[in-house]
Amino acid sequence: LPALLSPPDAEKTPGYWNKGARRRLELALALQPVAQRAKNIILFMGDGMGLSTMSAARIYKGQLAGGSGEESVLAMETFPHMALAKTYTIDRQVPDSAGTGTAYLCGVKANAKTLGLSGAAVYGKCHTTFGNEVDSVLHRARLAGKSVGIVTTTRVQHASPGAAYAHSASRSWYADANMPKEALQDGCKDIAYQLVHNTDINVIMGGGRMYMTPRQTPDPEYPEDPDQNGTRKDGRDLIAEWLSAKQVVCGGEEREPRAQGVCHWHRFCSRWQGARYVWDKKGLDAVKDDSVSHLMGLFEPKDMKYELNRNTSTDPSIVEMMEKAIRILRRNPKGFFLFVEDDHIPHAGGRIDHGHHSGRAKQALMEAVMLDRAVARAGELTSPADTLTVVTADHSHVFTFGGSTPRGNSIFGLAPRKAKDKRAYTSILYGNGPGYSIRDGARPAASLPA
Repeated sequence: LPALLSPPDAEKTPGYWNKGARRRLELALALQPVAQRAKNIILFMGDGMGLSTMSAARIYKGQLAGGSGEESVLAMETFPHMALAKTYTIDRQVPDSAGTGTAYLCGVKANAKTLGLSGAAVYGKCHTTFGNEVDSVLHRARLAGKSVGIVTTTRVQHASPGAAYAHSASRSWYADANMPKEALQDGCKDIAYQLVHNTDINVIMGGGRMYMTPRQTPDPEYPEDPDQNGTRKDGRDLIAEWLSAKQVVCGGEEREPRAQGVCHWHRFCSRWQGARYVWDKKGLDAVKDDSVSHLMGLFEPKDMKYELNRNTSTDPSIVEMMEKAIRILRRNPKGFFLFVEDDHIPHAGGRIDHGHHSGRAKQALMEAVMLDRAVARAGELTSPADTLTVVTADHSHVFTFGGSTPRGNSIFGLAPRKAKDKRAYTSILYGNGPGYSIRDGARPAASLPA
């Protein structure tokens, strides 16, 4: 149990630690293998969430709860099985989110910046796509009759979620406007197009509105800002196409739309209203869990906002999106597969990945804490008897914290000693990113609360 729940001096006695060790050993020895096959699978992925991020997020979680932080435990750390994974792509020592997404979702290592393709495909070369496509676990689950969903804090066309449904020689081909003419002439489709046409996905939630609508289409949330307008050059409204395709009537009763030529019957069909599209929290809250078979929620033109910047009245959190997804997907008697991503870095993936790329530790760690809250909530909404929950990361970050800080030191605080230049520094440090700016030949001294 966390030390903050114990008497102040309990940690000073050997019995406190011996008792805790014995309890953990007993739990480990009592662990029994699960004999039955899981019907549901939830895959949580923290983009850029390496070991140092996990450690710092654990402390931050405890400090948010009023404790010193070090004694805190993440929900994902209470799982009965834990392991380490090593990551690389065929062509790179340090991988990106596209190559890793292809690995953990499709089961094969690939080249960096390619999505849903084997290592025979070459980045940026459209003609190498054909014949080298690999299918994801989401696609296979759909073919098996399960409901499937994607929840992400980035754009739904981004590298990590994109590997679940797209086959693209470039992770950057979000819309046709982002593709070179040669790729379009060779017959390659943009990722947004593939989102709608490749696999029948029941629940899609995240950002990425601008890649779905024609150029100059005003954004519903920012109609006065032309930078948020639709970007498609082909004039297609993919949201409308998706809605139309999912409203299917078979034999006088509503049925789930055709996936690979199969029309799946459901006992609930008389209550289903087909597909719904929403773009804000109000619309999401209005969707009744038992009223739709398909839900698309696109809550920002590009990536969703960091949790610390989120407008709680207009934008849903990752926890709220995930809960709605589970409530819809779990109605399928054959089970479901759900992919949930929180990214910590700005140019590469989820908001965890994004925060680290920008050197914004507080943004990144808050996203990690939110992902952990989603993991905890998913445990409340499902049963380990029929649901396999996996939490992983696609890569780590050059993010460290140290400095011999005392117990309870703010995870965003200063190290207790000065550096060799006699100036203070933060206990959290980055090996890349914007760093500090040189002024008058030296770096400015770190200070609190700045």
